[in-house]
Amino acid sequence: MDRKPVSSLLIWLIFAAALLVAPLIFSQGASISFLCQMGAMTIFALSYNILLGQTGMLSFGHAVYYGLGAFGTIHAMNWANDGGLAIPLVLMPLVGGLVALIAGVVLGYVTTKKSGVVFAMITLGIGELVFAGTHMFPAIFGGEGGISTNRVYGTSFLGFTFGPQIQVYYLIAAWLFISTVAMYALAQTPLGRLANAVRDNPERVEFIGFSTHWIRYLMLVLSGSFAGIAGALTVINFELVGTENVSLALSGAILLFTFIGGTSYFYGPIIGAIVGTFMTAVLSGYTPAWQLYLGVSFILVVLYLPGGIASLFDRLALAAARRMIGCVALPTLSMVVTLMVLTAGAVIAVEMLYHITLHAADGPIMQLFGRQTDTTSPANWLVAMALVIMGSVGLRMALPGFRAAWEGIDSGIAHEPVTAASKQGAAA
Repeated sequence: MDRKPVSSLLIWLIFAAALLVAPLIFSQGASISFLCQMGAMTIFALSYNILLGQTGMLSFGHAVYYGLGAFGTIHAMNWANDGGLAIPLVLMPLVGGLVALIAGVVLGYVTTKKSGVVFAMITLGIGELVFAGTHMFPAIFGGEGGISTNRVYGTSFLGFTFGPQIQVYYLIAAWLFISTVAMYALAQTPLGRLANAVRDNPERVEFIGFSTHWIRYLMLVLSGSFAGIAGALTVINFELVGTENVSLALSGAILLFTFIGGTSYFYGPIIGAIVGTFMTAVLSGYTPAWQLYLGVSFILVVLYLPGGIASLFDRLALAAARRMIGCVALPTLSMVVTLMVLTAGAVIAVEMLYHITLHAADGPIMQLFGRQTDTTSPANWLVAMALVIMGSVGLRMALPGFRAAWEGIDSGIAHEPVTAASKQGAAA
């Protein structure tokens, strides 16, 4: 019996079980709201990776399809609330997907005529054009106040009214599972394989008789459709949509999330969406410096982890398969400890600086790591500096061993720490 279908089925079952169990573990109201946002953002990130990771198309306007899908959904929901449309709430994401698909058909043909930097610039222009248009037609897009709706309408669906947040979560989770399976299946189709070929070698694809323009066009239309589903689920969750849902800022955010997770792996955008949603929905409630942390995280991933966070899991799986976890455990632990020390010092300094700059009127005392901290105290600044210096020195010392250990994993050779005894043995 082939083990691959069995292992794939097991992964999907684990994914479905995780979606079912998540609200039982994180049962507080704020946690369930976070899970709802994370679910919609995961679909959005996966849809973006259809362009970036699978087809090699860097887009700065993907929020256009997300936002237009959201606006189409909210108008359909208001129409249904007035009794003019007999579409249950569980099918409203299809409305968002259809609206975004139509937008992709209209806008995508022009944008995908070019590739590379030109395509990226065209998407940037279209994104700005659509964003400006939302302010020009307030009757359709609601102006600065946006458009609100009520998700509780009509008869219940299998006993679900979708008033309680937990019911909304399971609706989003169901669509997340369906959309994830559909996007994974798309990647395995001949079209998905051709998209990979267009990403890697478009000249050869043209040479064997396929149109790279039509492949890019179809992938953009399908990607936009899934983005519209994500926008519809966001509307169902918040019962509100505004012009920021088509903004360049949102397009940039989903680019960051996807890249942080890893564009070369199907599950990379899922990781990126979790990290990104945590920073925007949770961390932003604790610190005004969350955007700084997000930006620094993105820069560090680009410089030192181009495969994204998913590449770490991939290499850990490789180490486990080669039974070499023990060879990398100590070097990795050393790196983690030094990074934690360095990060703690940097965070203390940044938070105190932000407090002095933005909250000077509140006095010098701030709450930091659960304790009262005086931002004018030289001792606190010295502690921050000492942690940064210790972390930097430790990082410099731990980095060579860390690199050697993981290079050993890639080559299949275990690198052991060099000791005086091993040097003598080598000399002998």
